[in-house]
Amino acid sequence: MADSPVRPSMSHSYHCRIYVTLRPSVLDPAGTAVQSGLQQLGYDGVSQVRIGKYIELTLAAPDEATASQQLDTMCDQLLANTVIENYCFEITALEGAVTP
Repeated sequence: MADSPVRPSMSHSYHCRIYVTLRPSVLDPAGTAVQSGLQQLGYDGVSQVRIGKYIELTLAAPDEATASQQLDTMCDQLLANTVIENYCFEITALEGAVTP
């Protein structure tokens, strides 16, 4: 009986951009301070400033659907406080970045 070859799972690399923002119903004192500062500098047209977080990471996953699931879990568990924050993300496959 011949042994079947063990194939390593192939993995692709994805560039992920994650945006975390306060929910609209949550007060944003930092955004209010920035808005006030900009208005004091003469930018009278600035309104409704909201401050958030931007996170970039590179993720290895078998496919984009798996990468998306992993990012969703990362955001729920660590990157965003889903009680007061919303998040969204973008995934871009890195060309030629396939690892065994």
